[in-house]
Amino acid sequence: MADYDLIVIGAGPGGYVCAIRAAQLGMKVACVEGRGALGGTCLNVGCIPSKALLHASHLFDEAGGHFAKMGIVAEPSLDMDRMQDYRAEQVKELTGGVAFLFKKNKIDWIDGWAKIEGAGKVSVAMNEGEAKTFSAKNIVIATGSEPATLPGVEVDERRVVSSTGALTLENVPKKLVVIGAGVIGLELGSVWRRLGSEVQVIEYLDHITPGMDGEISKQFQKILTKQGMTFTMESAVQGVDASGDRLTVTYRNRKDESEETVEADIVLLATGRRPYTDGLGLEDAGVAMTKRGQVETNGGWKTSVDGIYAIGDVIDGPMLAHKAEDEGMAVAEILAGQHGHVNYGVIPGVIYTDPEVANVGKTEEELKAEGRAYKVGKFPFMANGRAKAHFATDGFAKVLADKETDRILGVHVIGPSAGELIHEYCVAMEFGAAAEDIARTCHAHPTLSEAMREAALACGDGAIHV
Repeated sequence: MADYDLIVIGAGPGGYVCAIRAAQLGMKVACVEGRGALGGTCLNVGCIPSKALLHASHLFDEAGGHFAKMGIVAEPSLDMDRMQDYRAEQVKELTGGVAFLFKKNKIDWIDGWAKIEGAGKVSVAMNEGEAKTFSAKNIVIATGSEPATLPGVEVDERRVVSSTGALTLENVPKKLVVIGAGVIGLELGSVWRRLGSEVQVIEYLDHITPGMDGEISKQFQKILTKQGMTFTMESAVQGVDASGDRLTVTYRNRKDESEETVEADIVLLATGRRPYTDGLGLEDAGVAMTKRGQVETNGGWKTSVDGIYAIGDVIDGPMLAHKAEDEGMAVAEILAGQHGHVNYGVIPGVIYTDPEVANVGKTEEELKAEGRAYKVGKFPFMANGRAKAHFATDGFAKVLADKETDRILGVHVIGPSAGELIHEYCVAMEFGAAAEDIARTCHAHPTLSEAMREAALACGDGAIHV
């Protein structure tokens, strides 16, 4: 008999959710994780600690600005040590919460680093004690991703940092250079800008946030520029010289091939992430990989080896914690004989800057490329009463609907609490709703969500309050 019905490799959002769901469905489950804490990148050095610092830095910025307008007289001072303690406390509580859930659901945490020896067999280099081998009816690879590298840029996590090091800086850098204008770079860049850094973002492309709806992307860059971030676009970083007291970043302008340098106290390398599969022994086990270094799977998350599945950042698709969670639940349900499913057309994305940016479904650029007839409804937060009262009027909500059927095809929001507001449309799209369905649904007043209804109204006869 096998030791387990299922062994999950990796305890990030995809892995631990898969393990819990499988245990709920009656399986005997183990999860291999060698980090020393459960929760993966997300809970330890990603989603959660970054949101803690984003929240703290936002309140610090508010206290130094809008508080006075509301009659709250305060001169904020920054205690960086205490702010970092706050970040660490949130991480400890949440990773401890996952450990509690493992105990509650009778999931064995195997503390070590896994290697797949073949179908149904996993050897683990234990963090304490000798290596052990375990057997299972099925194996799920959920090892996540790691920061991508860049030639000429050596990360030491002290002065040249990845997202991990950017979360634990002991002091606010006078000058921060961010390489890459994607989600991670803009979120962490905005943290340190609000705390007092001069932030310069160097981006290879001619626009920020690749893959985002073009109109939203342009507005987003304008807002961040107004807040004090500077952007050097269409530039390729050639290297970072760390030999001096300050770092020297060299970059090449892609338009005229000219080369320039800029000095910085800290450089954040934020050029994306890549699947983490080191040491898993996938090649020897016969698990096929894609040219991009991802684990190759079929439509049911099966790999090329029977009984081995893969989910999350190691396979194709957006590298999002909630995408991995949905896949983890779906695989567990399939293994239990149910019909696990993920609707990849309704996976929201959120950037937790201020204002937030959120999206779900198609962009205008994608619809044009498909040749699909569509209509657009937009509504500015400047015309929303709640947003005005909160000094949060930057941005707008945008709804894309089929021109003939009115079915919602995509929604894009830049504005206050966009990450929360987007889910009304996620539910609507899951049920195949039309823009008119949202437009005819009563929304409480005054709320930010009224902007979402007004954008839907703008797909028809027109919004009311603009």
